[in-house]
Amino acid sequence: MIEPRIYFSEHFGVSAETLAAYGAFDICIVSDLPMFIDPFLLFTSEKPEYQALHQQIVIYLQFLQKKSGSELSTGDIKNWYHFKEVKQNWLGFTVFGNGGHALGETFAKSLNSSLGDILRNVGKEEVVGTHLEKLAIIGPRVGRDCVSDFTTNLIKHYLLRYTEKFARDHMREEDCSSFSVPRAAFNYETETWETRTYFLPELRDDFVILTPVDMLTRDDTWISREDLLRRFKGLPAAVEDDQTRAQLNNYFSRVFYKKQTIRDRNAAIDRVIKEFPELVDLYIGLKEEEGEEAKASSREKTDDTHEVLVRQVKLAVPDLQGKTDFYGRPWTSYDEALERVLCFKDYIENKDGYRVINRAGRPFSQEVEVQLFFGLIWCYTDFDVNREPNNGRGPVDFKVSYGSGDKSLIEFKLASNSSLKRNLEKQVSIYEAANGTRQSVKVILCYTAEDQEKTARVLTELDIRNEPSIVVIDARSDNKPSASKA
Repeated sequence: MIEPRIYFSEHFGVSAETLAAYGAFDICIVSDLPMFIDPFLLFTSEKPEYQALHQQIVIYLQFLQKKSGSELSTGDIKNWYHFKEVKQNWLGFTVFGNGGHALGETFAKSLNSSLGDILRNVGKEEVVGTHLEKLAIIGPRVGRDCVSDFTTNLIKHYLLRYTEKFARDHMREEDCSSFSVPRAAFNYETETWETRTYFLPELRDDFVILTPVDMLTRDDTWISREDLLRRFKGLPAAVEDDQTRAQLNNYFSRVFYKKQTIRDRNAAIDRVIKEFPELVDLYIGLKEEEGEEAKASSREKTDDTHEVLVRQVKLAVPDLQGKTDFYGRPWTSYDEALERVLCFKDYIENKDGYRVINRAGRPFSQEVEVQLFFGLIWCYTDFDVNREPNNGRGPVDFKVSYGSGDKSLIEFKLASNSSLKRNLEKQVSIYEAANGTRQSVKVILCYTAEDQEKTARVLTELDIRNEPSIVVIDARSDNKPSASKA
C-alpha cells in the first residue's frame, strides 16, 4: 500500500505540532492550497518585523513611482514590474500542482498607471496608510492572486530566511540543500534584484518555502474591489462634512437606479471613483478601523482550511486505498478519468465518503472546493493531470493526458448551480473542441433530494440520462446508513 505523504509535515517527517508552534502553515506538496498572503495583515500586525515588511513594499512602490515618470526600456519594465509566481510556497490557485501564472504585461501596465493615479501619493498619504490593494480596487483584472504574488515577491527574502531557520532547527540535514535563489532581494544602490543562497528543504530538485499562518487569508484580501463594490452605496453616510455628503447623495441618485444590471452598477461605481477619488481613502479608513476583525477573520478561515482539507485528505487517501482501486491505472486517459470518477462516486455513496465532503450537513458550497479535494486525493498516477488548463476558450476543471494524442477532460458541477442545464448543453463541447479531444466526463454532485430531482429533470430534458460519461454523485447525508454498520 502506498503511504500518503501529501503535506510538508508528512513528507519531511516533521511533527505537525512543531510546525504549528513555529507558526508555519502546513502546505500541501501535491497541489497548491487556495491561501493568499494579505498585505493588510502585515500592515495591521503588532509584530515589528511584519510592519517593516509592509514598509519595504511601500519603499519599492516609491522607487517605481520615481522611475515611472521617465522613459523606461523594455528591460527595465521586465526587471522592475514583471514577477514570476513564487511557486515554491505551494499557495494560490493552481490546485493540481504549483505552476501558476506570472505577473506580466497586464499587471505591469495596471501598476504603472496606478502610480500616476490611485497610488500617486504612495507613502505620503495623510488620512490612511499606503495599501497595495488599491490596485485591485481600481483594476478589476488585478485580483487577490496578483496582490498576493506581488507581496510574496517583495518579502521573499524574509520567507526564505524564515524557512531556513526552521530547516536548520527542526529538519534532517539530508532533507535540505543549499539553493541559489534568484530575485531574492532588491538592491536599491544597483537597482537590481540579487541572487542569494539559502539552506532550504529540498523537494524534487527544487526548494520549499514556508509561510507564517498569520500572514494568510483564504478568501479575498481585507481591502478588495468586491468588498468595496458591496458597501459602496453606503459610503456617503460615513462622510462627516454635510455639504460633501449631500453632493455625493445627489450624484449617487443620478448614476444608480433600480433594476440596474451588476455590470452597469460596477461601471457607475468606477465613474464615481474617478469623480470622487477620496471615497477610496474613506473606504480604506473604515477597513483600517476594522483591523482586529481582519486578523480574527483570517485566522478563522485559515484554520477552517486546515480542518476541511488537511485533516480530511489525510483520512481520505488511506481510506480510498483500503476500500477502492482508486490508485490503479487503466489503459487510456478516458478510462483513467472515468474510472477515477466512478471510484470517487462509489467511495462517496457507499463507503462513508460523503462524510468527507458533507460534514454534518455542511457541504462544500463551491465547485472549487470539490475540485480541490478531488485533485488532492488524485496524487498517484502515471498520467499527466492538470487542473483548469486554459486552452483558449476558458478553464476546464481537469485535463488528463498521456502524450499529445490521448487526452480527456473532467468537469465538476454542483447540482445547485443555476447554470447546470446550460453548461451541460454547451460548455464541455466547447472545451473538447479547444483541447482537441472528444472525450470528457461530467460530474454532478448532489447534496439534497432537491438537487437529485433537479438533476434528473435536466438530464431527461436533454435526453442524456443514460449517457455513461455523465456521472451523478449522491453526497446526501440524510439517506445513507453507515457503511461500518451495514
